[in-house]
Amino acid sequence: MRLSNSESEAGQLRRITPGGVSSPVRAFKPFPLVIDSGQGCRITDIDGNDYVDLCMAYGPLIVGHSCPRVAKAVRDQTKKGSVFGAPSHPETKLLEKITSTVPSAEMCRMAVSGTEATMHAVRLARGYTKKNGIVKLNGGFHGAHNTVLVAAGSGSVNGTPSSLGVPEDDVRNTYLVEYNDAGMFESLLDRNEDIAGIIMEPVMGNVGVVTPKKGYLAEMRKITKEHGALLIFDEVITGFRLSAGSAQGRFGVTPDLTTMGKIIGGGYPAGAFMGKREIMEMVAPNGPVYAAGTFAGNPVSAAAGLETIDIMAEKGRYDSLEKKTQTLVARMRDALEDSGVRGCIQSIASMFSIYFGVDEVTNGSDAQKADRDMFAEMFDYMLHHGVYLPPGPMEVEFMSAAHDEEACEKIAKTFEGFLKQVKK
Repeated sequence: MRLSNSESEAGQLRRITPGGVSSPVRAFKPFPLVIDSGQGCRITDIDGNDYVDLCMAYGPLIVGHSCPRVAKAVRDQTKKGSVFGAPSHPETKLLEKITSTVPSAEMCRMAVSGTEATMHAVRLARGYTKKNGIVKLNGGFHGAHNTVLVAAGSGSVNGTPSSLGVPEDDVRNTYLVEYNDAGMFESLLDRNEDIAGIIMEPVMGNVGVVTPKKGYLAEMRKITKEHGALLIFDEVITGFRLSAGSAQGRFGVTPDLTTMGKIIGGGYPAGAFMGKREIMEMVAPNGPVYAAGTFAGNPVSAAAGLETIDIMAEKGRYDSLEKKTQTLVARMRDALEDSGVRGCIQSIASMFSIYFGVDEVTNGSDAQKADRDMFAEMFDYMLHHGVYLPPGPMEVEFMSAAHDEEACEKIAKTFEGFLKQVKK
């Protein structure tokens, strides 16, 4: 591999931006690669090295890099204008698509990012219920705003800030419970009447892929209704990825509010929060809960997101992508088992995660037991053999409709090659 250009530019970046990256998950040693271009399921760095991409920008590119149809939609819109500070036709069409497809979305308000969407949803839950407490899951990530920026750790106790600059008062009303433990959540609500709701990923995606046990989501729906708390599904990752109806459509559980990002922007910045009309009518200008943003509903992002959703809505698209993913995952699991290396690969739809040193991950606490050093070794090996993974051990590997047989074969063979050289 030739890496001199990336090394040089990474050094320049470290001098002008903290850590040389605009988001900490992009950093890895000795230096992150600087990417020049992407096409389909492949990316090329500024030294000309090619990689099969399993990061896919952390989820939004479900139809691949530089999808011709998405690119055309963007070009057509930019000829008309990039932002108006007023309603636009692409925004209207995207809102119509979301509200006609997502079960919980009787009304929807656009935002600019997933972080913004979750921030607005938490504020709305508190405004609607007139309660202060917000529950999140150990290991759940809902953006970098203060209320939900709480350290991972088991126990239904008040949160502890996970970043300097977050006052303890900002998370005094944030509580932690474990995923897949409805009893723990119900016990908290039995003891505390000031809980506005819980924000949770229906499928965890920030400690790797952790899927719900049978009946868990339905039980969480039942408990929230009985205690007058709102159920908020954070579908920033799973929205329009698990199915056309997102995770809630796949599992048949409808929350009160939902947040989205990533895919609804088709590779451009976007976010949204949505839910029952009675709740959403509380949002300004109709109601007293404030939410605003200059680029919210941006017509370019809306055009890209709408085209992406329309592509995936075509017959067989989701089934084909899931089948391709599960075929690859099955081969990787077989290789892992045959190698004698302890670990597991967890997956759903077109998402999967590789854990070493554990046999199963069912919640955030389990995920923390995984062997991070082994993951780092795998990341380095696969990178130097032409497969680009998300650098962090708690991230998700994303497949896209653009991943072809050649790419899947490359991924599988490279993973098998790594396992063969691991010292037992």
